[in-house]
Amino acid sequence: MSMFIYSTDQKEEDHILVDRYRKSGDLAILGDLYQRHTEMVYYVCLRYLQDQEMSKDAVMNIFEELIHKINKQEIKDFPRWLYVVSKNHCLMYLRAQKNKSSVSLDEFVKFPSELHQVEYDDEKEQQLTAMEGCMERLPEKQKETIHLFFLQEKCYQEISVYTGYSLPEVKSYIQNGKRNLKNCMETWHEKQ
Repeated sequence: MSMFIYSTDQKEEDHILVDRYRKSGDLAILGDLYQRHTEMVYYVCLRYLQDQEMSKDAVMNIFEELIHKINKQEIKDFPRWLYVVSKNHCLMYLRAQKNKSSVSLDEFVKFPSELHQVEYDDEKEQQLTAMEGCMERLPEKQKETIHLFFLQEKCYQEISVYTGYSLPEVKSYIQNGKRNLKNCMETWHEKQ
């Protein structure tokens, strides 16, 4: 971040724009604020993702994240905070790509080992479909924390930092989400 030096006046202007956005929810204000720092965000993403197109996509995705995150977290130094948000976004993306093919459903689903391979694949496909459908039905906070905990393998502390939820809230959302997901999956086929 050393190549991006921000004056005290620029930081004060950022602080004013953050306050205005929080009070009004006006995306144009957030757009102005973000535009001041998109070059920094792009170079952070490029550093981690090593791909120009993926970095451009990440810049857009990070803007969408800010719509909610700005209201959830205390921000004393916007450029520094945005740098951390950008870095975390890229690291989460890379981790998700690495783990995409190795997601385990064992937490929710037990597959019978005696099934023939074709039957096993059908059963697994049905369970995956049920899990995806049930994930969509979870309350938003439960869905978000379950996704981060199981699919992106984040610990409670990382989830707390990422979402702005307290540690007890994170634990509660995950516990309740697991229970709701399990209950939903048990009755999924009856509902379909």
